[in-house]
Amino acid sequence: MESPLVIRPSPEPSPSAITRSPASRLGWLDALRGIAALVVVLDHSSSAFLPEFRREVMPQFNLGRYGIMVFFLVSGYIIPASLERRGCVRSFWIGRVFRMYPLWAAAVTGFLVLNLLGIAELRDGLGRQSLATVAVAHVTLLQELLGTPSVLVVLWTLSYEMAFYLLVVALFTVGRHQRSAAVAVTLAVLAAVSATARVTLPASALSGAVGAGPLIALTSAAMVLAVCCASAGSPALRVAGGVLGGVSALVLVAFNGTVPMWEGLVILSVMFLGTAVHRAEHGQSSWRRTVGIAAVVLVCAVGSAYGQGDDSHFTRRGWILAFLLAVLTFGAGLAARHRRLPRRLIGLGTISYSVYLLHPVLLAVTDGTIGRWRQDSPVLELAFFAVLLPLCALTHRYVEVPGQAWGRRLARRCRPDPPRAAQPM
Repeated sequence: MESPLVIRPSPEPSPSAITRSPASRLGWLDALRGIAALVVVLDHSSSAFLPEFRREVMPQFNLGRYGIMVFFLVSGYIIPASLERRGCVRSFWIGRVFRMYPLWAAAVTGFLVLNLLGIAELRDGLGRQSLATVAVAHVTLLQELLGTPSVLVVLWTLSYEMAFYLLVVALFTVGRHQRSAAVAVTLAVLAAVSATARVTLPASALSGAVGAGPLIALTSAAMVLAVCCASAGSPALRVAGGVLGGVSALVLVAFNGTVPMWEGLVILSVMFLGTAVHRAEHGQSSWRRTVGIAAVVLVCAVGSAYGQGDDSHFTRRGWILAFLLAVLTFGAGLAARHRRLPRRLIGLGTISYSVYLLHPVLLAVTDGTIGRWRQDSPVLELAFFAVLLPLCALTHRYVEVPGQAWGRRLARRCRPDPPRAAQPM
């Protein structure tokens, strides 16, 4: 049997160079995560403590979309590089599982306990599906693309993250992972075409056609098969598994998302734009070409949003401004990557995953105790952050860090040994 797919990573700076300048390599990404996390928390907590502020700001600037677009750009920049650095699909999936699931399980469990205590309420629509169906959909992390409302409202973005992972693995297994720019442009153009053609499918259209239960069962089986085959030793199985996962992800995003087709495609395009930026920075592509790709993605995204109508949850000027500022924020972070950044901001980025997943749980506690306010209360807003951030520091230390350490140990054990040189006769 052949060893699992291993592609030798491109040369990286020496360990000593990395030790000398860690901030220049990753600090700016942590800073961006910290900013994005704060904005997303403000978006959700303002509905409870700053309702007047929220009513004024939201039509002009969509806080939530700004934060998640920054997150998506950062993911696009770092995730394919992580896979290519490892050079092994199996190690990549192990790393992702132990990075995402421990805290995910803690946050979901905490929310369900609050629900049993009568403090938190489950989202509308969850009661229409069986417990087993909801559980399986959530375990795949694709629940928002499988017609199942997320237990925590913020989990919808993880569904798009997972779809991106599947597409990245698909490109890697077929040897097209260097084509990030072309993929970004293709997805952006498809988004613009769908918006121009007024392709408006109902939310979770596939689930409505075939039923949520059958779709969840089929997708879950396909996911397991895709991940196992893509991590296998046979080249044919690797390609088949990668393609199965990638095609499944693209179909779900386009035809079964809870956001419109154009926005789902824009989200994927934005993540691959982040990948294209990484390649340009590391000399795998020219900056001129990358700037051109970015211009195409921006024009297609803005054009797609501009053609949409306004309602209480979406205003095109709010979405467009948030999107453009997210791209500018990422660009500013990239420009400042060699500068010394505030340590507190970098530290906030380090715990940003905890901040992102736990703030809805804490918000459920405040909703169930002190309730939501009709007038702005900056004191309560600050108190919310004052409780949230220390709590997230604890979950990062005692949930995230051990989980990642377990993942690294398991990945080292499962990673195939490099091929040995032939011994002389």
